[in-house]
Amino acid sequence: MNRRVFLQAPAAAAALFAQDRTGYDAGGTTINGYLAKPKGGGKHPAVLVIHENRGLAPHIQDVARRLAAEGFLAFAPDMLTPLGGTPANESEGPAMIGKLNAAETVARLAAAVPFLARHAGCTGKVGVVGFSWGGGMVNRVMAAGTSLGAGVAYYGSQIPAADVPKISGPLLLHYAGTDARINAGIPDYEAALKANRKTYNLYTYDGAAHGFNNDTGQRYHKEAAQLAWGRTVAFFQEHLK
Repeated sequence: MNRRVFLQAPAAAAALFAQDRTGYDAGGTTINGYLAKPKGGGKHPAVLVIHENRGLAPHIQDVARRLAAEGFLAFAPDMLTPLGGTPANESEGPAMIGKLNAAETVARLAAAVPFLARHAGCTGKVGVVGFSWGGGMVNRVMAAGTSLGAGVAYYGSQIPAADVPKISGPLLLHYAGTDARINAGIPDYEAALKANRKTYNLYTYDGAAHGFNNDTGQRYHKEAAQLAWGRTVAFFQEHLK
């Protein structure tokens, strides 16, 4: 099966960051990924970028580049690596994601945190952002006993109330106004966050659909995406820098 080729950034944007393919060990399994880092050397806070259910698509690589341009070491792992990697045909991604063991995947994502914290270009502080399937993984990995300093979940499924006490740091939660399936879990999740005195900010974007941040998709909502992105960058700057 053909696998996706990692794209090169536009020349103008490339002046802001360097990019590379790399991987890390997750309990004996190598997970490949895409790394974008600010140019100029020095150490920067890191952000783990978790993809949607289509895998490490060009859009997610672009998200990593945008974070690098904001001064973060950004790493987007390909969680489909154990199955051969993200397919060239993105429509095959959801079926492949469905074959992953959720608990095993959370453990593999958690292993990326010390990998980033120890990176020569990292200050030791690490945050995480994820979208759709990846947003749900953000909620899970924030409660997986890691040293994550901040988490941003875009329209991600919530974790059970019993797991909320394990959340390690502040959360920024973005939800789409028309996303009835995911939004049904907000009241219980927010109640548990409050009951356990967790630090969080929650925003719902009226008129926006699930996937509104993806500017390569049909559900892209420019106003919601820009507002949420500005809040995301500010959140990471507050909690990681």
